Amino acid sequence: MGELVQTFGKIGLLSFGGPAGQIALMHRILVDEKRWLSEPQFLHALNFCMLLPGPEAMQLATYSGWLLKGVRGGLLAGLLFVLPGFFVLLGLSILYITVGDVPIVDGLLFGLKAAVLAIVLEAMIKVAKRALNGRFAYAIAIAAFVAIAFLQVPFPLIIAAAGLLGVLRHRVFGAGPGNADDVVLAEPKVPFSSTLKTLAVWGALWLVPLALLLALFGRGQVFADQALYFSQTAIVTFGGAYAVLAYVAQQAVEFYGWLRPDEMLTGLGLAETTPGPLILVLVFVGFLGASRMSGLDPITGGILGGTTALFFTFVPCFLWIFVGAPYIERLRGVKWLAAALSAITAAVVGVIANLAVWFGLQVLFGETSTVDWGPFSLPSFDPAALDLAALAIAVAAGVALIRFHLNIFLVLGAAAAAGAIVTIG
Repeated sequence: MGELVQTFGKIGLLSFGGPAGQIALMHRILVDEKRWLSEPQFLHALNFCMLLPGPEAMQLATYSGWLLKGVRGGLLAGLLFVLPGFFVLLGLSILYITVGDVPIVDGLLFGLKAAVLAIVLEAMIKVAKRALNGRFAYAIAIAAFVAIAFLQVPFPLIIAAAGLLGVLRHRVFGAGPGNADDVVLAEPKVPFSSTLKTLAVWGALWLVPLALLLALFGRGQVFADQALYFSQTAIVTFGGAYAVLAYVAQQAVEFYGWLRPDEMLTGLGLAETTPGPLILVLVFVGFLGASRMSGLDPITGGILGGTTALFFTFVPCFLWIFVGAPYIERLRGVKWLAAALSAITAAVVGVIANLAVWFGLQVLFGETSTVDWGPFSLPSFDPAALDLAALAIAVAAGVALIRFHLNIFLVLGAAAAAGAIVTIG
């Protein structure tokens, strides 16, 4: 167990660079160096985690720990993967609200936000290459983009509709990745009664605090609202952090008013520079919302808000793993589930495209509004307000990342420096 703590602590501290880099790091350490997991075990675990809502790299770490040392090992591995990044982002959030108005800091954040636009575009291209493999997938992606960008359809409804369409296509036409008959590959590793016990324990750990906060404070109080909101987010985070950020922008920015659109960009930029899953950007969201609306000292309220975000975002991840892990082989054989996931991934491309447009308008034009045209809500902006400096930094970052595949930290550092020079100079 001591070696497990040391190993996953190392993974947690070095887990920069998004899910692809984090998964590669775990493969090198757990499969190649330690030989704790075989190649098939690792790939089966990864396939399972990609079926689940939530950050697949964090859930892969949790599942790997569960394979090695049961629930205790899974809990330690998952916590060690997220806690280093949580504490770093908490510290950066405190710095943001205390020194965020200093000119040089404003300049650094200006460059960082412009680079984030390029990062989102790169993520969209990567997901599109993997997900858009036919006319059906393209149709789903376009429909998802129109639904969230112009019809203001909630993200959870888009995900549910895409999954349903994928299942219907598989059942009716026998098409998609699940074009073989559903099969069962292996018996589960634990009795069903044990699964029910696990579900009850982790369900209570998640839902009892949520119910208490809602009962004590009611809707409208920031901690109760955050607990409910981050719980909802944990259920629908298919497709990674970039997909759910559109949902965050739709709710945390526009509905709850916890932070401004440009601050959402800042949070994503800060999360890109910290270890752990990118979904930790929700800690920044929770911190700012509670620092402003809790009625407490800003730092105290912010720390409580960030901790609320951490708890209600990641406790459900442990629930999915500990309940589903014994059934991994069975789940791998459910072909309609693979078809649903394929359609959801295609929809995520459209959602990330909307996020790129939304971020692009915020970075390049600042103030924007919407114009209603029948059932559609179209973005409106002043072309004369185009920020040429932000455009130049975003284009340069995009070329560096997408064309030359430069290290993301080098790109973020250069963009932040350029922003400081533009702002101060």
